[in-house]
Amino acid sequence: MHSLTLLDSSSATQQGANVPRSPGTSARLPAWLKRPLPTGNGNNFTAHLIEDLKLETVCESARCPNRPECWSRRTATFMIMGNLCTRTCSFCSVPKGAPEHLEDDEPTRLAEAAVRLGLKHVVITSVTRDDLPDGGAEHFARCIVAVRARMPSAAVEVLTPDFLGDTAAIDLVTDANPEVFNHNLETVPRLHRVVRGRALYHRSLGLLERVKRRAPHMVTKAGLMLGIGETIDELFDVLADLRAIRCDVLTLGQYLRPTAKHIPVARFVPPSEFDSLAATARLLGFKQVVAGPYVRSSYHADDMVPTREGIPTSTDHVA
Repeated sequence: MHSLTLLDSSSATQQGANVPRSPGTSARLPAWLKRPLPTGNGNNFTAHLIEDLKLETVCESARCPNRPECWSRRTATFMIMGNLCTRTCSFCSVPKGAPEHLEDDEPTRLAEAAVRLGLKHVVITSVTRDDLPDGGAEHFARCIVAVRARMPSAAVEVLTPDFLGDTAAIDLVTDANPEVFNHNLETVPRLHRVVRGRALYHRSLGLLERVKRRAPHMVTKAGLMLGIGETIDELFDVLADLRAIRCDVLTLGQYLRPTAKHIPVARFVPPSEFDSLAATARLLGFKQVVAGPYVRSSYHADDMVPTREGIPTSTDHVA
């Protein structure tokens, strides 16, 4: 057992669920996962802009439950290098298939969208492109450069795949100097093969460690989905691993099954348990923790914009 204990944790969370439910099991959403849709024309503005510039967003492709809220705030997470992923992770609804060709003008169109939306924090993610020699690292770098050229004062956050551990690819993105380098672990090591397919837990840790060693000033960030079958001890191990490599920012959110074909939810984690986990993570030394049922790795990322003084200290969970 760990010497640290979860603050105000419930016995249900401590016991956990070692194996995800069978594919045929369904679960009704609890009350804390129900919320009204936002009003206003911001949603339509963002949707039309994305369509006009022929861009992809993870908001749509991953069926993010926060899309109506974020788009109504005129913000979106851009997804580069097409809409077809070369991996078949069991939690993700991004389409799988034969990779698409890279579009040379995509960085320019992405930067234009960021300008029109008036973003102060631009989040760029991608499908995984194991078919490319560098995994798409150069394209990531070009997108960062394009945003910098149009919006010098904006912060840039990248949420990258693991590049199959290619250090040259990791360095290429790091050297483009985004303010935040985000890479999600998604779940605990025991569930990695079931949830993340070809991804390797220690490969992902190694990526974040290399970024911090190469660019100590850069904010490193990682995210986990809860409710897949992890235990509290396993979560503590992951948090300890992340702090050992000086990861700065942590996001914790509830896994929600996008379709019946995806891995089922083992349990719904109440908001109070997210609060307790966040408090424990802060004790471990994370500079910023955002935790809550609807938290995703880029949800309200602009609230964590790094400044010259460091990372904002506000750590309230986002329900």
